[in-house]
Amino acid sequence: MRAVIQRVTRGSVNVKEETAGRIDKGLVVLLGVGRGDTEEDASYLAEKIANLRIFEDSDGKLNLSVLDIKGEVLAVSQFTLYGDCRKGRRPSFSEAAPASEAELLYGKFVEFLRQYGISVGTGRFQTMMLVEIMNDGPVTMLLDSKKVF
Repeated sequence: MRAVIQRVTRGSVNVKEETAGRIDKGLVVLLGVGRGDTEEDASYLAEKIANLRIFEDSDGKLNLSVLDIKGEVLAVSQFTLYGDCRKGRRPSFSEAAPASEAELLYGKFVEFLRQYGISVGTGRFQTMMLVEIMNDGPVTMLLDSKKVF
């Protein structure tokens, strides 16, 4: 499972001119689900993201998590994170999980985040979305549940 995490002052996702999800200060998480990913991957990323210290404290150091600042998370499904562009000019998405599996694990990821008491907004799975991200910093992190040390 892969995630692009962006610290934001606000974020929203619209589907057909309707707001599907909106947050204020917090994190926008673009989440890709790969073949072979499990609930363990979703749980790992949710715990890591909930506790990731990428917000500044009073000394300007990145010491606070989204939990510490009582921020929100906007989680958006993003299968294109598994796009392989190494061959040719058109990405291959063969490493992305099938839609039915990906939707279940995306839902589990959101559920795990909510178990931490985080308010979570979402996009709509398998739809064309317009995502607005007001990146703060900018601060952007990449996580991959398969690249754990």
